[in-house]
Amino acid sequence: MNGVAMTTFTLNTENNITAFSGKPADAATGETFTSQKELGKLSADWPASRLVDVWNSFAGVTPFDDLKPVKKFTSRKGAVARIWKAVQRLSQDVAQPAAPVAPAKPRSKKSPVKGKRPVRARHGANEARDGSKKAEVIELMRRKSGATLAEIMKKTAWQSHTVRGFVSGTLVKKLGLKVDSFRTEDKERAYRIIS
Repeated sequence: MNGVAMTTFTLNTENNITAFSGKPADAATGETFTSQKELGKLSADWPASRLVDVWNSFAGVTPFDDLKPVKKFTSRKGAVARIWKAVQRLSQDVAQPAAPVAPAKPRSKKSPVKGKRPVRARHGANEARDGSKKAEVIELMRRKSGATLAEIMKKTAWQSHTVRGFVSGTLVKKLGLKVDSFRTEDKERAYRIIS
C-alpha cells in the first residue's frame, strides 16, 4: 500500500457513516469496512430496509446534496455498490494531500474553430419494422382490451423491467404515444395505446 493510510468507514447503530484515515482509535464506534466487498459482507444479513435506511441517512445532506432518498433498491448488490460509491466522497475529506503535480501547459486563449457536424437522421427511428418485437408489442397494445404485462413478456421473451422501460422510454418518450397503464379484473398490470 506504499505507506498510504487506507480510509476506514464506520457505521453506527443510527446508520451514520464516518470516514477515518486508517483504523479508528475507538473500537466502539460501530461496524467498520474499508472496501465495497467488506461492506457487502457486513450487510449480507441485514434486512433490505436497513440498506434503505443507511442510504437515506445521508442522501440530500452535504456533501450528498445531489443524491435522492429511496423507498427501496432493486437488488442488495446494487444497493451496496451505490452506498460504496457515495461514501467515497467522505474519504476525500480525510485523505492526505496529493503529491504535487507538474503544472499543465498553458492553454491557448483562442479555441480552435470547429466545423458543424452534419445532422444525421435515423431512417425510420420512429417506425416499427414489420415483424419486429416493437411492432408486435404495439399491435398487442392497440387492442381495445390492451395487453397484459404477462402477454407482452411471453410474446417478446422480455423481462418485466424491460417491458416497463420499453413502454415509458420508447413508446411514450420517443414515439410520443399515449399509453394507459391499468389493472385488469384479475389484478394484472396491463397497457393500452390510446388513439
